Amino acid sequence: MRKYLGLILLATPAAAPAQSIAPGRWDIVSTAVDLVIPGAPGFLLKMMKGRSKTEHKCVTPVSAETGVAALLVPDPKAQCRVDTVQIAGGRYAQTLTCPQKKGGPMQITRAGTYTANGFAGRLKMVGQAPKGPLAITIDQTATHVAGACRK
Repeated sequence: MRKYLGLILLATPAAAPAQSIAPGRWDIVSTAVDLVIPGAPGFLLKMMKGRSKTEHKCVTPVSAETGVAALLVPDPKAQCRVDTVQIAGGRYAQTLTCPQKKGGPMQITRAGTYTANGFAGRLKMVGQAPKGPLAITIDQTATHVAGACRK
């Protein structure tokens, strides 16, 4: 039994230490790429396509040590559950389940690349809207904007 345990431990890659990021203020810019929202007027969807929204995050020195994972934490107000997360070798992938006020939960997948300076990737949301299947694709980038967080 000990022999097999030793082989398993040798075959299992060790967890690499996280590549830390700078603490302080970070901006995550989300830009709508594609929107399929049943029942929404076409002109409104065209107006939203290409539009960006910026989320401001304050990364503490302690959470900065976890690397890009600190930036991928969903907003607690959204009440999303992180189903899977993989961060290694300059790439990240994450799946989440987020409740909606009406209808079943939204399934979200995120994937992209990262460095100590931030990340760039794509987020895809799928779910059921009251009038049919919903699908939204968003490009995201994260950049460090300041050394100290506002109080």
